[in-house]
Amino acid sequence: MYKIAVIPGDGIGPEVIREGVKVLHAVEDSTPGLSFEFVEFPYGAEHYLKTGELVSEEGLKQLEKMDAIYLGALGDPRVPTGVLEQGILLRLRFYFEQYVNLRPVKLYPGVPCPLIGKGPGHIDFYVVRENTEDFYVAIGGRASGKSRAELEVLRSIYEAKFGLDIDVDRDEIAYQIGVISRKGAERVIRYAFELARAKGKRRVTSVDKANVLTHVYSLWREVFERVAKEYPDIETEFAFVDAVAMWFVKNPEWYQVVVTPNMFGDILTDLGAMLQGGLGLAPGGNINPEGVSMFEPIHGSAPRHAGKNVANPLATILAGQMMLEHLGEAEAARKVERAVIEVLKEGKVRTYDLGGRSSTSDVGDAVAEKIREM
Repeated sequence: MYKIAVIPGDGIGPEVIREGVKVLHAVEDSTPGLSFEFVEFPYGAEHYLKTGELVSEEGLKQLEKMDAIYLGALGDPRVPTGVLEQGILLRLRFYFEQYVNLRPVKLYPGVPCPLIGKGPGHIDFYVVRENTEDFYVAIGGRASGKSRAELEVLRSIYEAKFGLDIDVDRDEIAYQIGVISRKGAERVIRYAFELARAKGKRRVTSVDKANVLTHVYSLWREVFERVAKEYPDIETEFAFVDAVAMWFVKNPEWYQVVVTPNMFGDILTDLGAMLQGGLGLAPGGNINPEGVSMFEPIHGSAPRHAGKNVANPLATILAGQMMLEHLGEAEAARKVERAVIEVLKEGKVRTYDLGGRSSTSDVGDAVAEKIREM
């Protein structure tokens, strides 16, 4: 039995996570010896607005007892931007040291691709995003409200470094610091190489911007080069993030495993989602290989669609498939992916984003039924 924490969250989150759980129940019914205990946690906008609490210490202790976390979506217009995302999503990632954000970018048969001439044979790769460092460490602030002496120091730095004349009485300075550690870089880069071997991939591409942000990303490059020597069977390359964004569109078939620092990975994976047919088809995993991991669709909470039963649940269902694979239930994971492929190939049940009129629950029912037929 696996104990799965379920955090439905906000907006369309409860609707799509309901279908994900429905599909996991179908897997449970069709797989002898496999069972789940789902434990729901209330964290999200409603809970925050009622209690002022994001994630309690007691809640974190309870989540530690789970085998995995299954998350819907977070974000609500009634709550200032960043409060829920930082207070819940990033808190969980950091607390459980989920240092890998794994994003499969895969175009399934029957799904239209926005790139002319590209099909399922061209788009099938993984993005491994570092998940706990870089510019997401929340080190920064604004220089307003500081003493005149402090502002004069900042002004002199700007003038000496950039040739900018800052008026300390009127101008405000904001800053954000990116941090990469040797340990943090090494563990996620090693994960990318191990993933390549496990998935039969032959190339790992390292992404950075070392030509401009030299301090943090030169360390990233140095670590990548050292780890790569331990995997002589795998081809490697360096690429700047702007070039990778271009080549994702031009030649997505080139990529097999891409490993990237946190911020660049955040941006590139949304581009990857579009290549595979949209955010409604894009799952993600926040992974600690030795701890509690969390799986979610990478789309947001889409408040304007909440409660209408129209959102595409396939990203959430595929996040459940990733969770099964992570738990070691490879055959169960294959069942879910095969069922999703069959539903997409038939084309009878599709939500609005894929050109259909089916409801969220219609799609969940169709995938669950395919699994039971298997």
